[in-house]
Amino acid sequence: MGAIVKTFLYNLGFFVQILKGVGRFIHRGQTAYKILIMQILFTFVEALGITTFLALGIGAAVNVIGIPFLARFSQERYIYPLLITIITRELGPLLTAFIIIARSATAIATEIAGMVISHEVEAYISVGVDPIEYLVVPRFLGVTISLFMLNIFFSIFGLAGSFAVAQIFNPMPASAYFGNLLEDLTVPDLAVSIIKSIGFGILISVTAMARGLAVERSSTEVPIAGLKAVGDSFGWCILVDIILSALYYILVWI
Repeated sequence: MGAIVKTFLYNLGFFVQILKGVGRFIHRGQTAYKILIMQILFTFVEALGITTFLALGIGAAVNVIGIPFLARFSQERYIYPLLITIITRELGPLLTAFIIIARSATAIATEIAGMVISHEVEAYISVGVDPIEYLVVPRFLGVTISLFMLNIFFSIFGLAGSFAVAQIFNPMPASAYFGNLLEDLTVPDLAVSIIKSIGFGILISVTAMARGLAVERSSTEVPIAGLKAVGDSFGWCILVDIILSALYYILVWI
Protein backbone atom coordinates (compact mmCIF):
# COMPACT_ATOMS: atom_id res chain seq x y z
CA MET A 1 0.00 0.00 0.00
CA GLY A 2 2.85 2.35 0.85
CA ALA A 3 4.46 1.73 -2.54
CA ILE A 4 1.19 2.57 -4.32
CA VAL A 5 0.83 5.82 -2.40
CA LYS A 6 4.47 6.70 -3.09
CA THR A 7 4.03 6.01 -6.81
CA PHE A 8 0.84 8.06 -6.89
CA LEU A 9 2.47 11.05 -5.20
CA TYR A 10 5.51 10.82 -7.49
CA ASN A 11 3.31 10.71 -10.60
CA LEU A 12 1.17 13.56 -9.26
CA GLY A 13 4.23 15.77 -8.77
CA PHE A 14 5.47 14.78 -12.22
CA PHE A 15 2.08 15.71 -13.68
CA VAL A 16 2.29 19.16 -12.07
CA GLN A 17 5.68 19.69 -13.70
CA ILE A 18 4.23 18.66 -17.06
CA LEU A 19 1.38 21.16 -16.72
CA LYS A 20 3.94 23.89 -16.04
CA GLY A 21 5.80 22.85 -19.17
CA VAL A 22 2.71 22.88 -21.40
CA GLY A 23 2.51 26.67 -21.41
CA ARG A 24 6.19 27.02 -22.27
CA PHE A 25 5.84 24.39 -25.00
CA ILE A 26 2.93 26.22 -26.63
CA HIS A 27 4.76 29.55 -26.40
CA ARG A 28 8.17 28.49 -27.68
CA GLY A 29 8.07 24.78 -28.49
CA GLN A 30 8.25 24.97 -32.28
CA THR A 31 11.33 22.73 -32.32
CA ALA A 32 9.39 19.99 -30.47
CA TYR A 33 6.26 20.17 -32.64
CA LYS A 34 7.70 17.38 -34.79
CA ILE A 35 7.73 15.10 -31.75
CA LEU A 36 4.07 15.96 -31.10
CA ILE A 37 3.10 15.23 -34.70
CA MET A 38 5.03 11.95 -34.75
CA GLN A 39 3.44 10.90 -31.47
CA ILE A 40 -0.07 11.55 -32.84
CA LEU A 41 0.87 9.68 -36.03
CA PHE A 42 2.00 6.62 -34.07
CA THR A 43 -0.63 6.67 -31.34
CA PHE A 44 -3.70 7.78 -33.33
CA VAL A 45 -3.25 7.24 -37.06
CA GLU A 46 -1.47 3.88 -36.90
CA ALA A 47 -3.90 2.59 -34.25
CA LEU A 48 -6.99 3.65 -36.19
CA GLY A 49 -7.20 0.39 -38.13
CA ILE A 50 -7.34 -1.96 -35.15
CA THR A 51 -9.63 0.45 -33.32
CA THR A 52 -12.07 0.54 -36.23
CA PHE A 53 -12.06 -3.26 -36.54
CA LEU A 54 -12.66 -3.71 -32.82
CA ALA A 55 -15.44 -1.08 -32.75
CA LEU A 56 -17.25 -2.64 -35.71
CA GLY A 57 -17.02 -6.07 -34.09
CA ILE A 58 -18.34 -4.93 -30.73
CA GLY A 59 -21.14 -2.89 -32.28
CA ALA A 60 -22.20 -5.90 -34.32
CA ALA A 61 -21.93 -8.24 -31.32
CA VAL A 62 -24.16 -6.04 -29.16
CA ASN A 63 -26.92 -6.18 -31.76
CA VAL A 64 -26.49 -9.89 -32.48
CA ILE A 65 -26.85 -10.70 -28.78
CA GLY A 66 -29.10 -7.85 -27.67
CA ILE A 67 -31.86 -7.71 -30.27
CA PRO A 68 -32.96 -11.39 -30.03
CA PHE A 69 -32.81 -11.22 -26.24
CA LEU A 70 -34.86 -8.01 -26.01
CA ALA A 71 -37.29 -9.34 -28.63
CA ARG A 72 -38.38 -12.03 -26.16
CA PHE A 73 -39.85 -9.29 -23.99
CA SER A 74 -40.97 -7.06 -26.89
CA GLN A 75 -38.44 -4.43 -25.76
CA GLU A 76 -36.34 -4.02 -28.92
CA ARG A 77 -36.44 -0.23 -28.38
CA TYR A 78 -33.97 -0.62 -25.50
CA ILE A 79 -31.21 -1.65 -27.88
CA TYR A 80 -30.44 2.05 -28.43
CA PRO A 81 -29.66 3.02 -24.81
CA LEU A 82 -27.82 -0.31 -24.51
CA LEU A 83 -25.58 0.58 -27.46
CA ILE A 84 -24.87 4.04 -26.06
CA THR A 85 -24.05 2.62 -22.64
CA ILE A 86 -21.72 -0.10 -23.92
CA ILE A 87 -20.03 1.61 -26.87
CA THR A 88 -20.02 5.32 -26.10
CA ARG A 89 -19.91 5.50 -22.32
CA GLU A 90 -18.20 2.35 -21.08
CA LEU A 91 -16.24 0.21 -23.54
CA GLY A 92 -15.23 2.95 -25.96
CA PRO A 93 -12.93 4.94 -23.65
CA LEU A 94 -11.63 1.85 -21.85
CA LEU A 95 -10.82 -0.28 -24.90
CA THR A 96 -9.15 2.59 -26.73
CA ALA A 97 -7.09 3.16 -23.57
CA PHE A 98 -6.08 -0.53 -23.60
CA ILE A 99 -5.03 -0.26 -27.25
CA ILE A 100 -2.86 2.76 -26.52
CA ILE A 101 -1.38 1.10 -23.43
CA ALA A 102 -0.40 -1.94 -25.49
CA ARG A 103 1.04 0.15 -28.32
CA SER A 104 2.31 3.41 -26.86
CA ALA A 105 2.90 3.01 -23.12
CA THR A 106 5.63 0.42 -23.68
CA ALA A 107 7.16 2.37 -26.56
CA ILE A 108 7.28 5.67 -24.65
CA ALA A 109 8.63 4.15 -21.44
CA THR A 110 11.39 2.21 -23.20
CA GLU A 111 12.28 5.17 -25.44
CA ILE A 112 12.61 7.57 -22.49
CA ALA A 113 14.46 4.96 -20.43
CA GLY A 114 16.89 4.45 -23.30
CA MET A 115 17.55 8.19 -23.41
CA VAL A 116 18.31 8.19 -19.69
CA ILE A 117 20.67 5.20 -19.96
CA SER A 118 22.51 6.71 -22.94
CA HIS A 119 22.82 10.08 -21.09
CA GLU A 120 20.83 11.83 -23.79
CA VAL A 121 18.62 13.50 -21.18
CA GLU A 122 21.73 14.78 -19.38
CA ALA A 123 23.00 16.15 -22.68
CA TYR A 124 19.78 18.16 -23.13
CA ILE A 125 20.15 19.60 -19.64
CA SER A 126 23.82 20.46 -20.21
CA VAL A 127 23.01 22.64 -23.23
CA GLY A 128 20.10 24.36 -21.47
CA VAL A 129 17.19 22.40 -23.00
CA ASP A 130 14.41 21.51 -20.57
CA PRO A 131 13.71 17.76 -21.04
CA ILE A 132 10.20 18.21 -19.63
CA GLU A 133 9.34 20.82 -22.24
CA TYR A 134 11.15 19.12 -25.15
CA LEU A 135 10.68 15.39 -24.47
CA VAL A 136 7.79 14.95 -22.07
CA VAL A 137 5.17 17.57 -22.95
CA PRO A 138 4.81 16.72 -26.68
CA ARG A 139 4.36 13.04 -25.84
CA PHE A 140 1.88 13.93 -23.09
CA LEU A 141 -0.18 16.07 -25.48
CA GLY A 142 0.16 13.56 -28.32
CA VAL A 143 -1.14 10.61 -26.30
CA THR A 144 -3.99 12.58 -24.70
CA ILE A 145 -5.17 14.06 -28.01
CA SER A 146 -4.86 10.68 -29.73
CA LEU A 147 -6.93 8.84 -27.12
CA PHE A 148 -9.62 11.50 -27.29
CA MET A 149 -9.85 11.18 -31.09
CA LEU A 150 -9.70 7.38 -31.05
CA ASN A 151 -12.59 7.33 -28.62
CA ILE A 152 -14.67 9.42 -31.01
CA PHE A 153 -13.88 7.10 -33.92
CA PHE A 154 -14.62 4.06 -31.77
CA SER A 155 -18.11 5.38 -31.03
CA ILE A 156 -18.77 6.25 -34.68
CA PHE A 157 -17.67 2.91 -36.09
CA GLY A 158 -19.16 0.94 -33.21
CA LEU A 159 -22.58 2.42 -33.87
CA ALA A 160 -22.08 1.96 -37.62
CA GLY A 161 -21.33 -1.73 -37.08
CA SER A 162 -24.46 -2.09 -34.99
CA PHE A 163 -26.49 -0.48 -37.78
CA ALA A 164 -25.19 -2.97 -40.35
CA VAL A 165 -26.26 -5.93 -38.19
CA ALA A 166 -29.60 -4.29 -37.31
CA GLN A 167 -30.58 -4.47 -40.98
CA ILE A 168 -30.63 -8.26 -40.70
CA PHE A 169 -33.09 -8.31 -37.80
CA ASN A 170 -35.14 -5.20 -38.49
CA PRO A 171 -34.31 -3.30 -41.71
CA MET A 172 -34.84 0.43 -41.41
CA PRO A 173 -33.49 3.66 -42.95
CA ALA A 174 -30.23 4.97 -41.54
CA SER A 175 -31.95 8.24 -40.64
CA ALA A 176 -34.47 6.44 -38.44
CA TYR A 177 -31.85 4.24 -36.78
CA PHE A 178 -29.39 7.01 -35.94
CA GLY A 179 -32.27 9.33 -35.06
CA ASN A 180 -33.33 6.84 -32.37
CA LEU A 181 -29.74 6.71 -31.11
CA LEU A 182 -29.55 10.49 -30.88
CA GLU A 183 -32.79 10.57 -28.91
CA ASP A 184 -31.25 8.33 -26.24
CA LEU A 185 -27.83 10.01 -26.28
CA THR A 186 -27.62 12.48 -23.39
CA VAL A 187 -25.15 15.19 -22.46
CA PRO A 188 -23.99 13.24 -19.36
CA ASP A 189 -23.21 10.24 -21.62
CA LEU A 190 -21.01 12.40 -23.84
CA ALA A 191 -19.43 14.17 -20.87
CA VAL A 192 -18.45 10.93 -19.15
CA SER A 193 -17.02 9.51 -22.38
CA ILE A 194 -14.93 12.65 -23.00
CA ILE A 195 -13.74 12.89 -19.40
CA LYS A 196 -12.72 9.24 -19.41
CA SER A 197 -10.80 9.48 -22.69
CA ILE A 198 -8.90 12.60 -21.63
CA GLY A 199 -8.27 11.21 -18.15
CA PHE A 200 -6.99 7.90 -19.50
CA GLY A 201 -4.70 9.73 -21.92
CA ILE A 202 -3.22 11.75 -19.07
CA LEU A 203 -2.78 8.66 -16.89
CA ILE A 204 -1.12 6.59 -19.60
CA SER A 205 1.30 9.27 -20.78
CA VAL A 206 2.31 10.41 -17.29
CA THR A 207 2.78 6.85 -16.03
CA ALA A 208 4.82 5.75 -19.05
CA MET A 209 7.16 8.74 -18.96
CA ALA A 210 7.55 8.64 -15.19
CA ARG A 211 8.58 4.98 -15.39
CA GLY A 212 10.99 5.76 -18.21
CA LEU A 213 12.68 8.61 -16.35
CA ALA A 214 12.92 6.56 -13.13
CA VAL A 215 15.58 4.16 -14.47
CA GLU A 216 19.12 4.38 -13.13
CA ARG A 217 22.13 3.27 -15.14
CA SER A 218 21.60 -0.36 -16.20
CA SER A 219 20.32 -1.24 -19.67
CA THR A 220 18.38 -4.16 -18.15
CA GLU A 221 16.06 -1.59 -16.55
CA VAL A 222 14.74 -0.47 -19.94
CA PRO A 223 12.40 -3.43 -20.63
CA ILE A 224 11.41 -3.48 -16.95
CA ALA A 225 10.35 0.17 -17.23
CA GLY A 226 8.17 -0.76 -20.20
CA LEU A 227 6.52 -3.63 -18.35
CA LYS A 228 5.90 -1.51 -15.26
CA ALA A 229 4.43 1.27 -17.39
CA VAL A 230 1.95 -1.17 -18.93
CA GLY A 231 0.98 -2.73 -15.60
CA ASP A 232 0.58 0.60 -13.84
CA SER A 233 -1.40 2.11 -16.73
CA PHE A 234 -3.84 -0.80 -16.79
CA GLY A 235 -4.33 -0.58 -13.04
CA TRP A 236 -4.87 3.19 -12.89
CA CYS A 237 -7.20 3.24 -15.91
CA ILE A 238 -9.40 0.47 -14.51
CA LEU A 239 -9.53 2.17 -11.11
CA VAL A 240 -10.43 5.57 -12.58
CA ASP A 241 -13.00 3.96 -14.88
CA ILE A 242 -14.74 2.35 -11.90
CA ILE A 243 -14.74 5.64 -9.97
CA LEU A 244 -16.10 7.72 -12.88
CA SER A 245 -18.78 5.15 -13.73
CA ALA A 246 -19.86 5.00 -10.08
CA LEU A 247 -20.05 8.80 -9.90
CA TYR A 248 -22.11 8.87 -13.09
CA TYR A 249 -24.70 6.43 -11.77
CA ILE A 250 -24.84 8.18 -8.39
CA LEU A 251 -25.49 11.55 -10.07
CA VAL A 252 -28.06 10.07 -12.45
CA TRP A 253 -29.98 8.38 -9.66
CA ILE A 254 -29.93 11.54 -7.55
